[in-house]
Amino acid sequence: MRQAQTELTLAPRGQGLHEFTDEVRAWVRAQTTGDGLLTLFLRHTSASLLIQENADPDVSRDLMDIFKKLAPEDTVLYRHVTEGPDDMPAHIRAALTQTQLSIPVHAGAPVLGTWQGIFLFEHRTAPQRRRVALHLLCD
Repeated sequence: MRQAQTELTLAPRGQGLHEFTDEVRAWVRAQTTGDGLLTLFLRHTSASLLIQENADPDVSRDLMDIFKKLAPEDTVLYRHVTEGPDDMPAHIRAALTQTQLSIPVHAGAPVLGTWQGIFLFEHRTAPQRRRVALHLLCD
């Protein structure tokens, strides 16, 4: 078994789902032509990672609408407000989702469904720089 790792830096321009499937596929392809397991880990507490539909943009918009209702940006509701009205809701949204993904790799490519993409789910309103660690264990 071999291992490889790297870190991607993503620069979302605000809240929403930002797909980076192509970057992940390119890196995995450069590492192996075999089978294995890819782990992605987001090194932040106010964003998350998702595998989600990448064909219809209404899915992303609907998810944003639901999460805004689940964790509204209202400083009256929270104690942690020193970083702005979007900070505590961002932590709540990240807690409801995930910061790590495990994806099988077959024949040098992540095994994803037809309509699945890998997304950074940015929960803050201002532009950010997000780091995603990638670790591949392969034959």
